[in-house]
Amino acid sequence: MSAVRVSAADLERSLDLVRANAAGAREGLFGPSSVTWRVDREAAIFFGAGRALLLQLAHPWVAAAIADQSRVFADPLGRFHRTFRMMFTMVFGTRDQALAAARRLFQRHEAVTGVLPIAAGPFAAGSAYYANDAAALQWVHATLVETAVLAHDLVLPPLAPEERERYWAEARLYAGLFGIPREALSPDWAGFTGYCRGMVESDVLSVIPQARDIARQIFSGAATRIAPPRWYRALTAELLPARLRPAFELPFADDEQASAARARRWLRRAYPLLPDLLRMVGPYQEAQARLRGIERPSLAIRSLNRFWIGQPRLGVGHDTSGQGLAEHHRPF
Repeated sequence: MSAVRVSAADLERSLDLVRANAAGAREGLFGPSSVTWRVDREAAIFFGAGRALLLQLAHPWVAAAIADQSRVFADPLGRFHRTFRMMFTMVFGTRDQALAAARRLFQRHEAVTGVLPIAAGPFAAGSAYYANDAAALQWVHATLVETAVLAHDLVLPPLAPEERERYWAEARLYAGLFGIPREALSPDWAGFTGYCRGMVESDVLSVIPQARDIARQIFSGAATRIAPPRWYRALTAELLPARLRPAFELPFADDEQASAARARRWLRRAYPLLPDLLRMVGPYQEAQARLRGIERPSLAIRSLNRFWIGQPRLGVGHDTSGQGLAEHHRPF
């Protein structure tokens, strides 16, 4: 398959469109009335993180880039913070913070190129991969959008059809931060979910050994020294498309199915009862305070931000580690 790389000029044209359609300078891209803020503010987004990770690793370019150039195993906590810092700055930051984050991400991706060690699906052994490839970026973006809705609907009343349409319209604006061509994106939610199904059924998603090794190290706890609980692994397997479970050697027999069902029942009862301070991620609460004219977040919000993004405020202490493909996209 031939690559179509997003250039700096492509990105700036895309950002011009984002800027013109943003909710406002202080509100950022979406603002408090958006479906995106309503979905992405929920800590429940973490319930889908394992699914999004595996879907992205299933793309050979993503897996090869992470295996070759990522520091995920050397600094797993820092990697978690960098990922959410980038994502939440784009979603909940001011307009200028979101645009600056997009440019930083592009610059980091520009440096990430390599070659596939083996043939995988339509990709030949020795063929080049590029982090700023438009099609690969589109897939990473899609996994985040689709999984966020799944995680939201797992524990809260599902979005209505019209809300899904609004969410997708907002997600198309979000895609502009990555330089993804607007004409490449489906015009509606049905078209978007059709794209996701088509990708899952295609050989573009071909799990290479490097992807299995990364997944094994994360889900076993070898990489992070903290293994995800059994119910989380089972829930991830349930949320993952069935054909990818054996490819990642992720069991989903009777025991795992029962564990996932119990987790769903428990989460649906317990999660809505959490206080907003715990349910809503720190960057969302910072954004709400900003719109009320509070420039310095409270101690509680700063503490939450340290958990989610590794620093007390959005747009402060920018990471300079130079991570690459999907390093700042993936929510795990």
